[in-house]
Amino acid sequence: MATTNPQTVHVTDSSFASEIEQASGLVLVDFWATWCGPCQVVAPILDQLAGEYAGKAKVAKVDVDANQRTAMRFNVRSIPSILFFKNGQHVDTVIGAVPKATLEGKIKQHLA
Repeated sequence: MATTNPQTVHVTDSSFASEIEQASGLVLVDFWATWCGPCQVVAPILDQLAGEYAGKAKVAKVDVDANQRTAMRFNVRSIPSILFFKNGQHVDTVIGAVPKATLEGKIKQHLA
């Protein structure tokens, strides 16, 4: 498994509200699972973005196997799903392993 970036926060069903919905600014939430190949592809990209946008955007990860309640609440049916939250509100979703430029474009759009 890839090493996780210290800027990446692991969120659970119980911590989702405080970590994501009460956060100010932009938060990317990666819904993933250990058995998901495309999730392993997108993880290092998210780690890079967490470092590059430190202080501007937060990156969080939710393991869908361990936190099914949160995944169901946001209707996550395929993974990886990266949900964008701005000031606690769900504003955008990217599904699948996408290139870094795609995620970066979304970050810039929502930071603007």
